[in-house]
Amino acid sequence: MSKPIVFFDIDGTILNHEKQIPKSTKEAIFELQNRDVHVAIATGRAPFMFKELREELNINSFVSLNGQYAEFEGETIHKHALHSEQLHLFTERANELNIPLVYLNNETMKASIDAHPHILEAMTSIKMNHPEVQSDFYHGRDIYQVLLFCEEHEETKLTNGFEQFNFIRWHDYSSDVLPIGGSKANGIQQMVNHLGIDMKNVFAFGDGLNDLEMIENVGTGIAMGNAVEPLKKLANHITSSVEEDGILKGLKWAGLL
Repeated sequence: MSKPIVFFDIDGTILNHEKQIPKSTKEAIFELQNRDVHVAIATGRAPFMFKELREELNINSFVSLNGQYAEFEGETIHKHALHSEQLHLFTERANELNIPLVYLNNETMKASIDAHPHILEAMTSIKMNHPEVQSDFYHGRDIYQVLLFCEEHEETKLTNGFEQFNFIRWHDYSSDVLPIGGSKANGIQQMVNHLGIDMKNVFAFGDGLNDLEMIENVGTGIAMGNAVEPLKKLANHITSSVEEDGILKGLKWAGLL
């Protein structure tokens, strides 16, 4: 496969702050597809959380759960689950500290406790409901990502000692828990290997802390104008914000449109 591939983050990149797709973004993605440029998503969300978005944009390839689960044109090409024994110990400590968790695989998510305000606040910010409760959901299943819900100053009480996990904060009340070494960049590398293409033909757009490795490692990394400052420092280019046709302008800068 020699044609370029472009990966797009979702929140703050494809979706604006009202969780809508700007008209210019949708038109730009369709034009990429018309030009035989492959389009994929790279997101922290699980596949079931952006099914409608994929259908709306006719995108069938994605790196999800911050790189832990990837599909190319409907075929699963990469899975990287959290270490089950460490996850059990992590859950025990979270329960001792009364810190709620949400477990995610590629099909669904379940919460450790019901109706917690931190879960409600964080999930509402991405237009998701509080998950159903199943405290033992992680037993006997591959869990690709966990969300922990606490403020930043409380986090180290839970996370210290878990060297096999990586923690990335995405909300005032929540952080992602990933396998060590897991990232969007790793998921993208797995897809690139599967397709047999050169990384110089890989482009990516992002805005958050979970995009750092992705933007640094692809051939061309483009930060949205609304991106966090550490991401802007790593990017090959900073486009305008999601609200100001950032994807369209970034694709034109890259010579893809």
